[in-house]
Formats: sequence, structure tokens, C-alpha cells
Amino acid sequence: MAFAIDEINRNSNLLPNVTLGYSLYDNCANLGIGFRAALSLVSGQEEQFVLDETCVGTPPVVGIVGDSSSTRSIAISSVLGLYRVPMVRAMIQILNHFGWTWVGLLISDDDYGLHAARSFQSDLVQSGAGCLAYLEVMPWDNDQDEIRRIVDVMKKSTAHVVIVFAQETHTINLMEEVVRQDVTGLQWITSEAWTAATVLHTSDFMPYLAGTLGIAIRRGEIPGLREFLLQTHPDLHNNNSYGNSVISQFWEHIFQCRFAPPPPDWVDAGGGLCSGQEDLQSVETEFMDVSDLRSEYNVYKAVYALAYALDDMLRCVPGRGPFRGHSCGSLKELEPWQPPRSVCSESCPPGTRMARKKGEPVCCFDCIPCSEGKISNETNSLECTSCPEDFWPSLQRDHCVPKETEFLSYHEPLGIGLTAAALLGTCICAVVLGIFIYHRRTPIVRANNSELSFQLLLSLKLCFLCSLLFIGRPRLWTCQLRHAAFGISFVLSISCILVKTVVVLAVFKASKPGGGASLKWFGLFQQRGTVMVLTSVQAGICTAWIVSASPVPHRNTQYYSDKVVYECVVGSTVGFAVLLGYIGLLAVFSLLIAFIARNLPDSFNEAKLITFSMLIFCAVWVAFVPAYVSSPGKYADAVEVFAILASSFGLLVALFGAKCYIILLRPERNTKKAIMGRGIET
Repeated sequence: MAFAIDEINRNSNLLPNVTLGYSLYDNCANLGIGFRAALSLVSGQEEQFVLDETCVGTPPVVGIVGDSSSTRSIAISSVLGLYRVPMVRAMIQILNHFGWTWVGLLISDDDYGLHAARSFQSDLVQSGAGCLAYLEVMPWDNDQDEIRRIVDVMKKSTAHVVIVFAQETHTINLMEEVVRQDVTGLQWITSEAWTAATVLHTSDFMPYLAGTLGIAIRRGEIPGLREFLLQTHPDLHNNNSYGNSVISQFWEHIFQCRFAPPPPDWVDAGGGLCSGQEDLQSVETEFMDVSDLRSEYNVYKAVYALAYALDDMLRCVPGRGPFRGHSCGSLKELEPWQPPRSVCSESCPPGTRMARKKGEPVCCFDCIPCSEGKISNETNSLECTSCPEDFWPSLQRDHCVPKETEFLSYHEPLGIGLTAAALLGTCICAVVLGIFIYHRRTPIVRANNSELSFQLLLSLKLCFLCSLLFIGRPRLWTCQLRHAAFGISFVLSISCILVKTVVVLAVFKASKPGGGASLKWFGLFQQRGTVMVLTSVQAGICTAWIVSASPVPHRNTQYYSDKVVYECVVGSTVGFAVLLGYIGLLAVFSLLIAFIARNLPDSFNEAKLITFSMLIFCAVWVAFVPAYVSSPGKYADAVEVFAILASSFGLLVALFGAKCYIILLRPERNTKKAIMGRGIET
């Protein structure tokens, strides 16, 4: 290994600008020591790496060259598998290493092939390494029909890795059929060294078999190894390594000497103290025998295999890589388990769950996106989990995010538009009130009960302003105040209209002979008292409602699965219904009286305007109820605000529009004669 690492580091064409390092552990033919050595290599806790000043960060362990003994290698691999670190050795571990979980198996029709198949299948299931896409037995008699059928199965299968338990003579005909059917793109793994057979190294077979992995211990030559070994000497500058260094122990054994200071129980065998400069060529030792390198040659190849794999990865072109999305690995983020994939189904990413395909092996599954409201934050999750109540899955459904909050806000177009309309109505009321106060002594103002007109304008102003309580994040005080303010403001407005309508009828009756007595019941004091009493009833309803079952802010998660709607719950549906019902009762009563008075002489034609205004008011609020019930979340508040504004604008325009027109633009009609003659409507 030391020779291979040194040779690679001196090769400018292989891994340029990268220096490989290594750690060697002797298992002392003891399984427990081998376990400890493997864990030390993986964790790096015992080994302290001495980095060159040009190196940055902790060097990663990208691979382990295992023991030549299958027993120890298999045992150690069970530990290394926890860390996803590959061992360059047996077949199951190669599958684990590359993540090839979906493979085909070809065996020879004899005891060797059948026993190997049973053993391989058992190990495959026990280790959880993967599944077999197919198992085919190659015929002894070279039956071409059977061979064609087997190759056809391989060609149609989605498995890209084929494992062969057969000798060279049993595979020649199969490989010829593979060439005839042009079956490419397969990764072959064999249990024998027939991959070295010259007959399979021809130009016809190489396009199909290049890259085949053969499992066998073979003899090989390593040029330059003997010279490298002869240059081996103990490190005289590191006194702490003399007692523990493998080289120091080897040196003392070969030359029968000891490095100073010798242990107290050491018996001088005649060699004296070691100088470290003894000549290895002067002794006969198996250490220098490089004529039959088998396990050693495998170590040499394994190191080069890792080096070339690392070199290929570092030369990877982004967009053409072997990983997900054709991405490439990087030296800083290199993991030892990274090369090509052969799986029946790709891993399920976060945001999905695994669903077994009916009638197919466990390696074959579908990735089902998590259902609404659920996430999975791990790869290959079996189940999706629900997010907490106030959270919602992200777009990828791989983590939970806080739910979006919704309410009728001052910062959104709908809220801005309603706010602007409310403020506009408030300003118009103020302007109309100013006009009426300024022209309070003119006939048109005096003829239409100026005090009730002033009260009506003030109440309409309150109606416009109360709509602002429905906009913005619901608070306890806004929830309690919004419906009370709305109910009292509108009752005040309709009470003024009702009294005005009754006064119109009373004045008309008083104009007839013997009807003067009726006016004493509708003097200024009675008008004020009636408005106050009617409004007080609504105030009592609101007080009882708030005391018994107060409206409160509520976080509603039922309207939308991905949003939290902030709203005001009415607390008592009965209370809300009584409030609306009382407003509706007064409105209908006002409409009926105004309708009765609609045909009065022109001098009393304000009843027509009141009738029109109450028709608008009733139409708006009749349409409001179904729209309010069917509107979710903030749109219910928007519907209520719209109803308030629409009815308020309707009353304002219907009752005061024509009067302001005459006052401002047709002052010649604002005379007693004109009022008593043709009336304001003309």
C-alpha cells in the first residue's frame, strides 16, 4: 500500500494537486483487533494525521482496503456498512458500495452455481443489500433458444447490474449472444477470474465487457516494489515509534538487534543495538520475495482503483455527473459511498413517502407526495407526519412553515379601497353638514326639519366611521365595539328618518281643517325623545349582548388548510340577529310610513325621498345576509363593510343630494315661494 500511494503521489497525470495518505493497521490474525482497526480508520479518533501546511481541513477516509481473508472481511464489513464506507473485496459488499440494489443473477447449471445462488440470495436478503430482478440458469448443452431467451430477459430488465456465478467455458456462448443482440450498458460482476481470459479480450467483446469486475485472487507483478522495499528503514528521528512501529519490530526481528533503550527483560542474542542502517540485501527474508504477489497485488490494485475512482470524480463535468440531477462530487464534500446507480426505484426524496408496488419485490416502490397538511423530512420515509395546527407544509412538503395569517388589512387593495370609501363618506357628511349649517336660515333647510337633518348627518358620519372598526387585525375591543357602534349608529339614523316621516304626515294632517291638535304630539321635545328612546333600545340590546356573550377575536383554521384567518366571532348569534332585526324593523316601519306619505302634495314631497332612500337601505341589507353567510374569512368583514357603506351612501345621496344641488347650484329655487309652489323635486 505504501508503495502504491507513493507511486500515485508521484504521478502527475493521476490526481494532480491531490495528495493521498494512508493508515495501516495489523489485525494480528485477531477478529477483535480487526474490528478496532476498522473503526479507528473510519472515525479517525485514534489516528492523528499530520497535514502538510498546504492542506486545508480534515482529510476524508474515502475507502478501506480490507483483509485478504473472507471471514474477517465479511465481519468487518458489517461494521463499516454503518458508516457507508466501501471495502474493495467481496460481491455483496460491492453491491452495497455502489448502491446497486436491483441486480440480475446468472448461474451455471451445476452444484457450484446452484449452491452459490442459494448462498448469494440468502446473504442478499439477510444484509438488506438489494433484490433480484431475475435469476436465470445457463444451460450446459449450449441450447441457443434458451440462451436467446436469457439474453432477451436481460435486455428487457431494468436492472443494469448482472452477477455471474459460472466459469469461463459456460459464458462464452452467452457473451456471443449478448454481442448479437447488442445488449450494452450492463455492469458485469463475476465470481471467477474469467474476465482475464484472452478470448474475451477481443475487439468484439470489449465494448460489452469493458469494466467487468471479477472476484478472484490472482498473482501479479508490481514493478519497482523490490527496490522500494530495499529502501525501507526505521525512522530514527521519531523515538516514540521505535517500540510500536511495525518497521522497527521487523528490523529487530530480521537483524536480531534492539533499538535503544532495550526493555529490562531483553536478552542479548548477539545482535546488539540496532543502528537502523543495516543492509536488507544481506539477509534472506520472505519480505523481499516479490515473485508470487497475490493478496499484495490486490492491495496494489485496490489502491489504484480508489485513486482512479477519485480522479474520475474530480474530473467530472457538471451536468454529466453520475449523481442525482447529473451532478458531480467535489473534494470538499466527497463521501466514500459516491460512483453509478443500479436500483429498481430511485430513493424517495423528502416531501414524499414510499409506497410498495403490489406484487413486486421490496426494492420496487413508488414515491407518493405527502398529502395536504403533511410532510416528510427524510429520504425514503415510510409515512408522512402532520404539521402542528399553526403550521403548514412548505411547497416541497419537506418541512413545516408558519401558516399565513389573513384578515381584512389596511395594507391590501380591498382594505385600502374600503377605508378610502369610508373616509370619503365621512368627509362628504361633514361638508353637507357645513352647507346646511351655513344655509340653516334658508327655506329649504328650515322646511325639512333642520334639527333632525343635523342629527341624521351626524349619525351617517358615525355609520361611515364605524366601518373602520371592521378593518385591521381583530382585537378584543374592536370586536366588542364594531357591532355595537354599527347597530347604534344605524338605529340613530333610521330613528331620525322615521321621526322625519311621521312629522311629514303630522304636518300634512295639521294643514287640514281641525287637524292642528295633532302637531302638539310632534313638537321638538317629542322628536328628540322619540329618537333617544328608539336608540336606547338598541343600546340596551348591545349591552346585553356584550355582557352575556361578548364577541371575541378568533383564529380560524377551518376555512383554509394553509391559512389562519383572524376574525371576530359574534359570541351570540341570537344577539347579532336581534341587533339586525331591530334595525330592519325600524327600516321597514319607516318605509311603510314613507310609502303612505309618497302622494302628499309637493310641498311635503320629502316623503318620496325618504321612500327611495329606505328602499335602497332595505335592498342592501336583504342582500347582505346571504352574502355574509357564504363569505369566508376576511371577505365576510368586507361584505359587512360594503353593506354599511352602500346603505350609508344611499341615505346620504337620496336625502341630501337634491337639497345640496338646489342650495349650491339653483339658489333661485331656495325660496319660500318655490318651496310652497313646485317643491324641491323640480
